[in-house]
Amino acid sequence: MKKHIPVEFIYQVFSLILVIIIVHGIYVSVVRPAADAELRADQIAMQEDTAYVPQRSVYVIIRDFEQEACFVLFLWAISIMGLKGWSAHQQRKLLEMDLVPVSEGMRILPEDTREYSRQLQALPERLADFALPRALLTALQRFDSTRNVQDVSQAAYEVCDEEADRLDSELSMIRYIAWAIPSIGFIGTVRGIGEALAQAHKAVEGDIGGVTQALGVAFNSTFIALLLSIVLMFAVHQLQLSQERLVRDSKTYCDRNLVRHMKVR
Repeated sequence: MKKHIPVEFIYQVFSLILVIIIVHGIYVSVVRPAADAELRADQIAMQEDTAYVPQRSVYVIIRDFEQEACFVLFLWAISIMGLKGWSAHQQRKLLEMDLVPVSEGMRILPEDTREYSRQLQALPERLADFALPRALLTALQRFDSTRNVQDVSQAAYEVCDEEADRLDSELSMIRYIAWAIPSIGFIGTVRGIGEALAQAHKAVEGDIGGVTQALGVAFNSTFIALLLSIVLMFAVHQLQLSQERLVRDSKTYCDRNLVRHMKVR
C-alpha cells in the first residue's frame, strides 16, 4: 500500500492547485464584477426611490473571500472523495470475478493452497493490492501453515478489518475540511460584524449603507458555509457507507467462495 500513498498525495496537491485556479478565475472574471455591478445598481435605485427594496442576488451572496475559500475547500474535498469512490468502485468489481475458481462441491485441501495462491499472485499489481485478493491470499497461506479452517476465517476477517480501518482513517482529511468550511464562514461573520461596528457612527448620522453591507458579509458567509457543509457531510456519509458495504461484502465473498470449500480431509 505504501506505493500508492505518494500518488494520492500528489493527486491531492494538484487537485487543490487546480481548484484554486478555477474558482479564483471564476470569481475574478464573473462573480465579483457582476456583484459590484448589482450593488451599484441597487445604490442608484435606492437614491432615486426610498421605497426600493434590493433583491438578494446570488453573485452578491457569494462575492466575498470567505465564500471563495469555502468553495475551494468544498470542491477539493469532492475531488478527493471522487478518487476514493473510484477506488471503491474498482474494488467492488472484484466481487464479480472468480478469483478462486472452485466449483460447487469441490474441496480445497491444504495441499491445494499453493496452486490457488499462485493464481492470486499472478494478478496485476493494481488488483493484487486491493483488500479482497490480499484477504484471499492470506487465508490460503494461513490454511497451508495451520490446517485450521477457523484460523483461516479469522485471518481473512483481519485483513478486511484492517482495510476498513485504513479507509476510515483516510477520511480524516475530508472530515477536517467539513469542519473547516463552517469555521471559515464564522470568520466571515466576525469580520462582517467588526466592519459594521466600525461604521456605527455613520449609521447614527443616518448613513446605514456601510453597516448593512458589512452585515450582509457576515450573514452571507455563514449561510454559504453551512449550506456547503451540509452537502459535503451528506456526500461523506454516502462514501463511508459504500466503503463499509465493500468491506462487509468482501468478508461474505471470502466465506462463500473460499472458506466453506476448505477441508482438512
